Amino acid sequence: MPFTWSDTVARLRDALGGDLPGPEAHLRMAPTPRPGWKPGHLPEGAREGAALLLLYPDGDRPRVVLTVRRHDLPDHPGQVSFPGGVREPGETLEQAALREAQEEVAIPPESVTVLGPLSSLYIPVSRFALHPFLGITERRPPLVPADTEVGRILEPELAHLVHPDTIHVEERLILERDRIVPYFRVEGEKVWGATAMVLAELLWLLERAPDPPRE
Repeated sequence: MPFTWSDTVARLRDALGGDLPGPEAHLRMAPTPRPGWKPGHLPEGAREGAALLLLYPDGDRPRVVLTVRRHDLPDHPGQVSFPGGVREPGETLEQAALREAQEEVAIPPESVTVLGPLSSLYIPVSRFALHPFLGITERRPPLVPADTEVGRILEPELAHLVHPDTIHVEERLILERDRIVPYFRVEGEKVWGATAMVLAELLWLLERAPDPPRE
């Protein structure tokens, strides 16, 4: 069943009114083994940050905004992520997500309707507690990458993320240990880790949860 803009927004509004799947959805795209990660648990003292998962319509087709981080950044260089970063003193997590989206890719905060938070997720490698917020705009935002942080912007159709040819797994060495890593192939990039796990929850809410092979 194809995604349409109106149906997608209606489904997400309805789903966000209930309980979120959280770890059950995250595990669909989680690297294994994943030491230091207890599903659903945010360790005390973790750095708090927020991110914006933004959808916008391309005609009647929903698209997702992702960024490719510059390769010279200290945290997660070259990886695909959502616009986001550390919360500043005095702001809420939602405000942090909107501010970071404006700073990184020039999305005007006033143009975004925040539908609600998705499940928070701990990232052991950077000791970061990620708080994603799901937002929509009624048209494509300007999307100008910040030279100091963003190397490239990706705008895949939501339907692309559930196509059988998009989801893969590979073995890679992470922190001196071999791991099986599921990922989405998007515009020549591999979307894996926390970003893929958050996307898995989004697709779960739309009853299209990914089911990558485990080899």
